[in-house]
This record gives sequence, C-alpha cells and structure tokens, in this order.
Amino acid sequence: MTTSGTTCCEICGAEKKIAKSGGYNACPTCRVIISNIKNHPQTIKKLWPELQDEPILPKRDLKKIQEELELPEVLDGKRYMTVDRENNKWYLSVSEVDGQPVEVFASTAFDRDHELQSRISNLTTITRLISLMLRHIFLNEPLTLQKCLKQIKRSSRQRNDLPDMLYGVLNRYTDMQGKTKK
Repeated sequence: MTTSGTTCCEICGAEKKIAKSGGYNACPTCRVIISNIKNHPQTIKKLWPELQDEPILPKRDLKKIQEELELPEVLDGKRYMTVDRENNKWYLSVSEVDGQPVEVFASTAFDRDHELQSRISNLTTITRLISLMLRHIFLNEPLTLQKCLKQIKRSSRQRNDLPDMLYGVLNRYTDMQGKTKK
C-alpha cells in the first residue's frame, strides 16, 4: 500500500485503486482487459495478429531433437534459382521436415571465381546460421553458442576470412563461460 490508500496494479503497475480480477490485483483499466480476455477470447485472437508482430501464443511442436541427434541423411526439399544485381545466377535449396524449412543452402555456377570466394564464405555462414535458427523454430532443437561456432568454423574457406575472424572472436566467450561456471 502507498500513502494514498492505493496499491500498484499487478498488470500495468499503475498506482490506482485496485480490486481482484482473474486472480490479479488490477486497476479498473486492466480489469476490463482481463474481462475481455476471459469472456471474448476469439476477439482477442482475431485482433492480436493485426496489432502485434508475433503470434499471441506460439504453437509449440512437441517434437524435440536432442542435441546429439542428427537430421536424416535424406530430406525433402525445394530448389530455387535467383539472379543477383550483378546478374550472377544463384541456386537456393531449402530442405524440409514435415513441410517446414530446416536447412538452407546457396550455390552459384561461379564458385571457382576467386573474387566470389569471400562472398561465398560469408553466404555459407549466413545460410548455416539461418539453418540453425530454422531447426530451433520448427523442430525445437536447442540453439547454443557451441552450435553457432561449429557452423561458423565450417563456413570458413581460408584463414582470416570473415567467418574465421568471427569464430576467433566468439570462441573467446566459450572460455569465459567455463570460467564463470567454476
């Protein structure tokens, strides 16, 4: 309680006269919100995606890939051809599990061109990290710093390219994690 005889709303934190609603000590404004959520859930579900940039309740897939479990050797997938601003053809392959994207690969017919080697190693890093995120999103695979480092290291094509430098810097944090856990 404050000196004015009011307390803070557990929902919005406003210092107003509160009352119990839905198990919360709530101000009059939040009590209306609680009532609408409780009595009109379909309206809330309809309005939420229009007003927010994320799902109201993300659907959780009960499938869980253990950290040591690998993806199957053969996956369904789709291949897309696209052209960049310099008219180079790029081929994007998206591997799927149950219709959901879990890996992305990119290649070009010009991968023997030395000028493109740096771009390709950067692209490989991006696609490997996106693949990690996709498996995390669609398969609930744990996303760890170690997994990110492994993919960054695998995408390096030569010493001191961007992926190699990223790996060197970020790998220092694994040393710090070990020291803080002790």
